[in-house]
Amino acid sequence: MRAVTALVAFLRKPLGIVLSGLAVVLLAVGLYWFQPWKLWVDETVHDALPTTASTTGARPIPSVLATGELISHEHTTKGSVRILQLPDGTRTLRLEGLDTSNGPDLRVLVTDAPVKKGTAGWRVFDDGKHVSLGKLKGNKGDQNYALPADLDLAAYTSVSIWCDRFDVSFGAAELKRAA
Repeated sequence: MRAVTALVAFLRKPLGIVLSGLAVVLLAVGLYWFQPWKLWVDETVHDALPTTASTTGARPIPSVLATGELISHEHTTKGSVRILQLPDGTRTLRLEGLDTSNGPDLRVLVTDAPVKKGTAGWRVFDDGKHVSLGKLKGNKGDQNYALPADLDLAAYTSVSIWCDRFDVSFGAAELKRAA
């Protein structure tokens, strides 16, 4: 009981008030920065396979330019990656069956970095050439990301689910060119 009384007396003094306020601010900043609640919140996305309109009314099937399978890095990550080209020439990166953890500021990167297993591969995807395709729409499901028209696919060999806040890969896939 004495400890509680002493703590209350300290918190009523100017130094106690300042330290209490500082603790509250640090807690708020820490919660914003780490966003721990996202670890328990899943966002599922079900984008349809991209298509273009045709004059015959049929839906043309996109051609597959490259494929890859996601491996886990910082967080367990599963799913596949396909780069598709539509008859009109537009290209799309498609994540299929994605299953990873949610997190703060997740992005989809196309990079020139080699995909390495284990911790050696966690932080390499923003070191060289990389293009962000935008924020990850959800941590589960099937998703489409438009590729820039001027993106030279020969120069990019991998895809990463990248946490921009902590500069770490949740998972990545090596792109294998279709024959």
